[in-house]
Amino acid sequence: MKVANVKITPIAIPDVPLVNTKGVHPHVFLRAIIEVETDTGLVGLGEAYGAKRTLTGLQKVAPTLDGLDPYNLRDLRARVEQALPGSGGVNAPTALADHKVIDVVYSAFEIACLDLRGKEVDRPLYDLLGGAVRKDIPFGGYLFYKFAKLPGAVGPDIFGEVMTPDAMVEEARELIGAHGYKSLKLKGGVLHPDEEVETMLKLREAFPDHGLRIDPMGAWTVPTAKKVVDQLDGVLEYLEDPCRGMDAMAELSALIDMPLATNLVVVEFEEVIEAVKKDAVQIILSDHHYWRGATGAIHLGEMCRAAGLGVSMHSNSHLGISLAAMCHVAAATPNLTYDCDTHYPWYTKEIIKGGRVTFKDGMLRVPEGPGLGVELDHEAVAELHTLYKEQMVVDRDDTDEMLKYIPDYVRKVPRW
Repeated sequence: MKVANVKITPIAIPDVPLVNTKGVHPHVFLRAIIEVETDTGLVGLGEAYGAKRTLTGLQKVAPTLDGLDPYNLRDLRARVEQALPGSGGVNAPTALADHKVIDVVYSAFEIACLDLRGKEVDRPLYDLLGGAVRKDIPFGGYLFYKFAKLPGAVGPDIFGEVMTPDAMVEEARELIGAHGYKSLKLKGGVLHPDEEVETMLKLREAFPDHGLRIDPMGAWTVPTAKKVVDQLDGVLEYLEDPCRGMDAMAELSALIDMPLATNLVVVEFEEVIEAVKKDAVQIILSDHHYWRGATGAIHLGEMCRAAGLGVSMHSNSHLGISLAAMCHVAAATPNLTYDCDTHYPWYTKEIIKGGRVTFKDGMLRVPEGPGLGVELDHEAVAELHTLYKEQMVVDRDDTDEMLKYIPDYVRKVPRW
């Protein structure tokens, strides 16, 4: 089995104005759908970021994969590195962390290769990662402060405006009612820390048995974060990225007992070692999109086990192929310590056959078919590719988007 053709299709999906410390989500988010066809007729699927740096990297690598053996991931890595010398990072300047183009592009194609291998041997992808320790994957409800959609923006406006603690409790109530989540995570760094503390306390009152977390994305100084920790002692199961940078996280960690989690200050394997030495974090959020694919995410889990770190799973704005890959990785990660994140309920479109998947009691069943266990809905992809061409959005800039809502907005991290 050798690679004979690679197809990359950029798509746009209606988004909602979810607010974070650097701005607000634009009206569409971008993904790249990958189809790797072999000389045996099998097609492996992948889903990656769709912004211009990732898309350009995918398009540069695609023609170099002709003749690749999908079982030879070392060769895949070598071809990606050769095609993308000095390629830098994938994220827009407004992002708070960056990921190497080489890692993100490799990860996307690795998933497609693993999908091919699973299809050839008629085994689910998790078997290729060492076997499943769980078949039902726990996810948490992802809460966001949000604006109401601007007039003329594409897609439905889920929940309308949510910019107060009481409105957030109602958002959580609806998410739990629809999906059965047993834990909740708030994207913080939006309102004053006192209001976000009030939000978490009201969530605890409304949902006394749910695990609670908050992620301010580096919006707080160490003294501010320490004050929040004191106010939320016994309320949170962990605090994610309250401060910006490894040293600030280490300074805070030395002052508190509450576990700190990250997907901003530890995004490379070398940084795991630094974080352990400095005791900067106690939990790392995995993500196969930039931790060198599914095999890299499994390797990260083993590093965390050896270092005594907890493991959860980061989410980005994703569709069914990425969600299936997340489930397979989670199934094969023995030390998955906390519920996974997911943006999935915030969107209404899907690109896999059978349509949108359904959470039951906050869990998703791992797809049981060969490989990823999902098939591409070509008509749905074509529809979203048309939207991509119509919208003419090629990158993500949350700060620039915020100016449409708050004209005098000035980005500042940390803000408090």
